[in-house]
Amino acid sequence: MQQAPPPSGPPAWDGPPPPAQPQVQRTPMARMRELPAKVSIRWRLTLTYGAFVFAAGAVLLASVYVIVGTALSAAWPNVDLVGQPPTVNEQFQLLWDKLRKQAIQDARDALFSNSLLALMGVAILALMIGYFVADRALRPVAQMTATARKLSESTLAHQRIDLKGPNDELRELADTFDAMLTRLNVAFDTQRRFVANASHELRTPLTINRTVLEIALSDPEASEDLKALGRTLLEVNARNEKLIEGLLLLARSERELAVRKPLDVQEVARTAVEQVTAFAEEHGVTVTAELVSAPTTGDPVLLERSISNLLENAVKYNIPENGKVWIQTGMAGGGLVVQVANTGQHVPAYEVNSLFEPFRRLNADRVDSAKGSGLGLSIVRAVVQAHGGNVAAVPRDGGGLVVTIRLPGR
Repeated sequence: MQQAPPPSGPPAWDGPPPPAQPQVQRTPMARMRELPAKVSIRWRLTLTYGAFVFAAGAVLLASVYVIVGTALSAAWPNVDLVGQPPTVNEQFQLLWDKLRKQAIQDARDALFSNSLLALMGVAILALMIGYFVADRALRPVAQMTATARKLSESTLAHQRIDLKGPNDELRELADTFDAMLTRLNVAFDTQRRFVANASHELRTPLTINRTVLEIALSDPEASEDLKALGRTLLEVNARNEKLIEGLLLLARSERELAVRKPLDVQEVARTAVEQVTAFAEEHGVTVTAELVSAPTTGDPVLLERSISNLLENAVKYNIPENGKVWIQTGMAGGGLVVQVANTGQHVPAYEVNSLFEPFRRLNADRVDSAKGSGLGLSIVRAVVQAHGGNVAAVPRDGGGLVVTIRLPGR
């Protein structure tokens, strides 16, 4: 049965499209409830300060409005027409009361209109002052954010916030953050020393074992049983060496990149293809490369190792005869894409994600380690994530996998 090739053309996807989300009609009230999450804390503080000032001014205006009306009403003189008939006096009092009410209302209206304009001016001034106060209050937070952004494994030893100022809550937060950075620096130093010591302590005995076995196998007087045992032990020793190399590389990949330089993934992928060609020919697998320029910034050694791991896995887990591997590189969606596909046995969709876990192999085969240690895809994921990208895999129609790496462009 002829296997279908992977998607033709430049890489343009990193897995199946996400399921379509149903469109939900949001009510105006729901939109209003979402507004606080979209407004920065600086503007929230500013609006809160302005709202409190406006509310206080409104309460003051209402109080003055009532007080002025009461004061004018109490201060309005009572006038009686002495010697006039009661009917005339009564009509005069009605007119006098009407004039009093009209005068008080006119005074209140004038006070309200003028005070409302003053209140609007005070509210605008309160927003300006509130923004300035919020900016001053959040300046230590901005300093902490800037320090956190500049932190890296290489600057962790000497980079600190060292916030100056009063011994308040923000100073306490900054000091706590500095103490945490000190603990992180100690942890990173411990990890680096452990990796260096483990690299030496684990490689040395394996190298000695390999040398002793090779010397024993070169002895012309060695029996066939001894040579068979020696070859078996050499294979076990080689698998252990690969396992240790993989573990050390995984530990290095999960740390922050120490090397960042401009590179073209096309050249990195071409080198990886050249390295795996002999291995593919030995297994009867054909490697087809469609490499397009894809510039980025990163560690070329780690990226080459990750692409080599994908190609080696694609060769190892291929069909016995006439197997095929495709690799593509190119730019898509503002970033670069590396896609590796291979023929092979059917891979259940529910097992794909677990393949990126350490020591996980297809069909959960942990006993037979002849094809590898189960760290290849774990190293790929760690390297890609350290470069700010993502990696995804999907089962390929007809068998095998399609693995796609997306990285930010230069």
